[in-house]
Amino acid sequence: MVTGTEPPATRSHPPGGVRGAGRAAIAARHLRTDRWWLAPAATAAGLLAFIAYSTWRAFANADYYAAPYVSPFYSPCLAENCEPMRGGPNWEIFGSWWGLSPAILILIFPLGFRLTCYYYRKAYYRGFWASPPACAVAEPHSKYTGETRFPLILQNIHRYFFYAALLVACILTWDTALTFRDEHYAWGHMGLGTLVFLLNIVLIWAYTLSCHSCRHIVGGKLKHFSRHPVRYRMWQWVGKLNARHMQLAWASLLSVALADFYVYLVASGAFDDPRFF
Repeated sequence: MVTGTEPPATRSHPPGGVRGAGRAAIAARHLRTDRWWLAPAATAAGLLAFIAYSTWRAFANADYYAAPYVSPFYSPCLAENCEPMRGGPNWEIFGSWWGLSPAILILIFPLGFRLTCYYYRKAYYRGFWASPPACAVAEPHSKYTGETRFPLILQNIHRYFFYAALLVACILTWDTALTFRDEHYAWGHMGLGTLVFLLNIVLIWAYTLSCHSCRHIVGGKLKHFSRHPVRYRMWQWVGKLNARHMQLAWASLLSVALADFYVYLVASGAFDDPRFF
């Protein structure tokens, strides 16, 4: 045999994991020769950039509304300290006692949906926790408990965050419809921001509906697809979106940041929204 089943006595390895007793005694940490670290590094950089940007915008509590555009980070607005948005999602569920940014109240739901998403789990498990850092590269941890213990067992509430994400997507759809007004709330107008919001809502819906939970809700637990032709067709359609879940996850993450940044530029006076009609 090229390798034994037990490590040589002269070789020191941490107990457990891929270096534990009973595993092949391969001296090299892995046999990959490509730049495997680029993918997790790029993933970590991208997620860190979004975290930094969204944290700044969420706590800024300013420049999030410029009629008819409202930032997706602040919609729906659930506190009294929101800027009044005519025809917009002003739901003053939280009274005047809430003094922090209203974005903190609503971002819990889309962020919870993304944090528990199957793709994003893979992304930050690899990018931040190195569990594992890449295919065929051993993780540095001596043992693996998966998502069976706290706090990772909370990942199982993803299906419930999916329902909240559907509601948020519906609200953002209404916000997008409102972008066909001008700054005086007259209908029948369209600006560059309208296109930004249209792009964002299409990607938001595509990412939401490509979710594994959505695929299970549409076609799960069916024993005979032939008896449910409508659900079978929907399951096939969602399955095609699901195959692009990773790309849609990143595209929608960028588009929601772009929509917020566009509103920030217009609301702060740094940019005038061009109008097409």
